[in-house]
Amino acid sequence: MSLFRQGSQYIAFGLLQLAVDWGVFVAATALGLPVAPGNLLGRVSGALLGFWLNGRYTFASGGEQRHGWKRFARFAVLWLLMTVISTWLIGWVAHSLGLKYAWLAKPMVEAGLAAVTFFLLRHVVYR
Repeated sequence: MSLFRQGSQYIAFGLLQLAVDWGVFVAATALGLPVAPGNLLGRVSGALLGFWLNGRYTFASGGEQRHGWKRFARFAVLWLLMTVISTWLIGWVAHSLGLKYAWLAKPMVEAGLAAVTFFLLRHVVYR
């Protein structure tokens, strides 16, 4: 499977995933949920969509979907690590600069983490 095709699909699905994650985060925190649980809720929403789309399309091989409990367990460990990093960074921005800046920073934080996550997904989760 070509790196270009995988990368292209990963970016397209990632943008959709980011929109869901960011939308849920902004809505939850605007309604009064603290930043850390709001970020967790957003990331869970985006992650479930991303795991399914990437396993079904991006990293599928010869029509074989790349799902299953073994892959999901590897995905969950990676997701937890990235969630801790994301929550710490978003929380730091919210604490230092305010909630509205955290809303603006979230897409940038998640985009940076997505670049690292792509290679880890490709070589660890969906291998």
